[in-house]
Amino acid sequence: MNPEGIVAHPTLFHFGPLPDVTGFGLAVLLSFVISQIICQRELWRRGHDLEANAIPDLIIAALVGTLVGAKTYYTILTGESIFSRGGFVFWGGFIGSVLLCYLTIRFKKLNFPRIADVAGLAIAAGYSVGRTGCWAVGDDYGRPWVNAFAVKFPEGAPASTALNMSTQFGVKIPDGVNPNTVLSVYPTQIFEVVMGFIMFMILWRHRKHTHAEGWLFGVYCVLAGTERFIVEFFRAKDDRFIAGMTLAQAIGLAVVAVGVVVMTLRRGVNIGTQANVKSLA
Repeated sequence: MNPEGIVAHPTLFHFGPLPDVTGFGLAVLLSFVISQIICQRELWRRGHDLEANAIPDLIIAALVGTLVGAKTYYTILTGESIFSRGGFVFWGGFIGSVLLCYLTIRFKKLNFPRIADVAGLAIAAGYSVGRTGCWAVGDDYGRPWVNAFAVKFPEGAPASTALNMSTQFGVKIPDGVNPNTVLSVYPTQIFEVVMGFIMFMILWRHRKHTHAEGWLFGVYCVLAGTERFIVEFFRAKDDRFIAGMTLAQAIGLAVVAVGVVVMTLRRGVNIGTQANVKSLA
């Protein structure tokens, strides 16, 4: 193993005469596909065919809400044009997705807590898959790190050069380092893939809970906010403001608080729902 770290290059997929597909684009597509499968399968298992059959429409709403919310958040945060390439932020996408899905559910007169209860499962799984796309394009990496497991992104978005670390992320670079030097960094994308999968496994373990519908979404919020709070300590970021805490960490703590409130309000036996639960085939 190279003691100076691993060198990662962008991942592209070629499909004949069609334009190349980036690893990020494919990961996003797969994340929504796996989310739809999980939501529908779990709702069918519980005997809620009406909500399960509406999931394809909600997936479209989630996709639109994610793209618009993530880009809007990035534009507000950086001041860049909303039409610029790249620049998608998870919390913006999360808020946009939840909001548009909520409006769609209300429009269709469906049960929001019922769908939210399985949505946490899907979001955690989709998050784990989607973060592989960040690795594929060299985005959302961490602070400089010298280790055999550190990663260099010479063609990242942006490249992990000393100049970019200093100007874009506010990282202090030692005097004498060539601005064009590609630095090795924490592979925070992989951290998030693993932590996202752990979140999914915890939620999957509790999918047969006996609390009121919506409780499991509260658990997801607690896990997601905690995961984000932890990983931000390793990320290359330029928005640290209080005691080194980033804006994403502040939002993460707020999401944890929301999750605790949801879990508290929805805590209790939901006999009617559990009686209708079907066994998996």
